[in-house]
Amino acid sequence: MLLDALSTLPELEAVFSDAAVLSAMLRFEIALARAESRRGIISEAAANAIASLTIDSLDAAAIARNARASATTAVPFVDALVAALDGTSREAAAVVHRGATSQDVTDTALVLCLLRAQPIVDGFHERIASALRRLSDEHAGTVMLARTLLQPAAPTTFGLKAAGWLGSLSRSHDAMTDAFRRACVLQFGGAAGTLAALGGDGWRVAEELARELGVPLPDAPWHAHRDRLASLVAACGVYAGAVSKAARDIALLMQAEVGEAAEPGGGSSAMPHKRNPAGCAVAMTSAARLPGLVATFLAGMAHEHERGLVGGPAEWTTVSTAVIATGSAAAALAGVVENLRVDRGRMREALDGTHGAILAERAMLLLAPVLGRQAAADAVRQALRASASGGFMAALLANPAAAPIIEAAPAGFEDSPNYLGMADQFRRRLTGDASE
Repeated sequence: MLLDALSTLPELEAVFSDAAVLSAMLRFEIALARAESRRGIISEAAANAIASLTIDSLDAAAIARNARASATTAVPFVDALVAALDGTSREAAAVVHRGATSQDVTDTALVLCLLRAQPIVDGFHERIASALRRLSDEHAGTVMLARTLLQPAAPTTFGLKAAGWLGSLSRSHDAMTDAFRRACVLQFGGAAGTLAALGGDGWRVAEELARELGVPLPDAPWHAHRDRLASLVAACGVYAGAVSKAARDIALLMQAEVGEAAEPGGGSSAMPHKRNPAGCAVAMTSAARLPGLVATFLAGMAHEHERGLVGGPAEWTTVSTAVIATGSAAAALAGVVENLRVDRGRMREALDGTHGAILAERAMLLLAPVLGRQAAADAVRQALRASASGGFMAALLANPAAAPIIEAAPAGFEDSPNYLGMADQFRRRLTGDASE
């Protein structure tokens, strides 16, 4: 717990806990028994006996220890079910897990856990999206420095900046939602992915099983084909990257030398004056796990033939850790943006601190048609060198060639708010308000 404190969440840890995994595995076996009972493959009495099992009779520690002998948790899990049923129904003990294989129960159990995890992650995203939309609307006209390569660029608005974060997060969340949908399907193929043990009833049992569990039935079993889960892990990686981008921007804006925005922050053990961007740090720490997890999953996709030697069990940790870390990152960013304080005054000071230099591009566009590109560039560079003392526009007005052009410029030419281009149109498109 201490080692993972910054990249996990109790509510998501619970989804993948021993109890949750065992419950999901047992749910598969009970649903399978009911499906087979309805098809007349096993008796109703046997199905009822299997359905009466609870995880209270299962020893997670013992199953975990014994899993090493068979390289899967499914074998000791089924052995435990058989042992539990032997005392109550020999018939049920003989037919439990009928027609299924180890990876059917483990993969489907993982899917059932993922279906529980998705709404939790979605809830954090919804909080982020709501807060960013509010911030963007509130600061639609809050002019600030855009920064490229960490240096002052041209004017922009904080509203557009927040909308940019929202756009990236929304797009990547849509992709992650689609990846969850495609990955969360039934796994049921039997020993070699043909359901041969169930004869002509295989597909009907699969349909009943999918209906019983409330999960979609894919075209065929996917034991050795891990593209759906790979897409989910990759989508989590992209979403976490979008979270990290927003968190890094906010942490940079929170630097004391900048001070244009601030999250609630956290303290220092040694320096009482510090207010660290703690929420941003947690978001970025969680997100930092994802690139390695994505690479790990992709590297393991080459399962041999119909069942991989390493296979699904190795992926459990990768997939669950990826989802937990993604949720942890999103939860941290939600807390940051919901409580973000924006300092319009400091943004104005930063703009003024450039002494008008951020309008150099605008001046070039005005001067070049009259003076020619090279002469205009020379005039602007000369003014920039002098701008620290008297201001960029004042320096341009001191240039005999440039002065008449500048003086004839429209009123407000030198004001940053008048050089925002389509900032607000872009902002409204990103926030979903495309009205003119």
